[in-house]
Amino acid sequence: MQGHFFSKYIPDPGAGDPFQRLLDLFLQLMQYTNGDVAEALDWLTQLDAQNNLTGEAYGMGNFIQDLKDKGYIKENPLNGDFVPTGKTNQSIRKKSLEEIFGKLKKSPRGNHRTQVTGQGDELNSDTRKFTFGDSIDQIDMTASLHNAQVNHGIEHFNLTESDLEIKERDYNAQTSTVLMIDISHSMILYGEDRITPAKKVAMALAELIKTKYPKDTLDIIVFGNDAWPVELKDLPYLQVGPYHTNTYSGLELALDLLRKRRHANKQIFMITDGKPTCLKEGAGYYQNSFGLDKKIINKTLTMAVQARRVGVCITTFMIASDPYLQKFVRDFTKLNNGRAYYSSLNGLGNYIFEDFEKNRRKNLK
Repeated sequence: MQGHFFSKYIPDPGAGDPFQRLLDLFLQLMQYTNGDVAEALDWLTQLDAQNNLTGEAYGMGNFIQDLKDKGYIKENPLNGDFVPTGKTNQSIRKKSLEEIFGKLKKSPRGNHRTQVTGQGDELNSDTRKFTFGDSIDQIDMTASLHNAQVNHGIEHFNLTESDLEIKERDYNAQTSTVLMIDISHSMILYGEDRITPAKKVAMALAELIKTKYPKDTLDIIVFGNDAWPVELKDLPYLQVGPYHTNTYSGLELALDLLRKRRHANKQIFMITDGKPTCLKEGAGYYQNSFGLDKKIINKTLTMAVQARRVGVCITTFMIASDPYLQKFVRDFTKLNNGRAYYSSLNGLGNYIFEDFEKNRRKNLK
């Protein structure tokens, strides 16, 4: 019989910096408390009492003071409450990126390499003969001088156009991405937390783009009964609401945002765990949570077609295994000529980043 054995956690008092150990826990707790610093510190104090996270030399009071001194929290001048700073929000995104995708160095250019050669930014190992219009800085001088010696001899050096060789460069494709996150009530139903992994993936993707592809753009929107954009600083603290799933409004907003972007490559990543169940009609809503409502499904499928017509690829990450939901996703994907993944919570990040990296290497149109 297989199972798991649990024992009391006994921390090593000499392992690492005590502030850093507590900071890692604090950043995790901040996501579960939706940015409530006081609640996160209260939980951390309880964990300390149960597991002896601190000692006589460094206590919770020292940790709170260090959080203030190092710029992770600050006091609200109106009521004196602690609030997180931008440094805290960036640290949470960075932790998510390292957890899901490993440590990445910042790219000085901020572009995606493609398999197409030409007057791009990144040199590769391929060479070819010079043609009119090539840039001078692409000339391989060593190879060109060698050609001149072979073709004309050493005694009478002569470098002609036919001797010149060019180093190929890779085009770099800049991309605009919209990430859609389902925040309907089903994302926390059935004893399974689906919103936290979705938030972590969104934070990691945002940090990846900011550090490695700064010339790309990323918009993040959430959708429930309605759809609206969220700012990067609010991403760690997203909450699920008592909402149905208005996929149509989410896609409509995503396409509106992409129309304003100048990059030729545009795409939508959609993370959801259920079927469309809601439409906005005037000041009210048309809702049906039972089965696949034809009225809702057909309008949603029209958005897949509309996105395909303007060259926007939609990749759907379905956190569900119901056969009838998978059929809807297959139909949706076929109409958009997009991609679909039926992902577990553990594999969500790997799927998204593999797809993101792979498809930056070609023109999405």
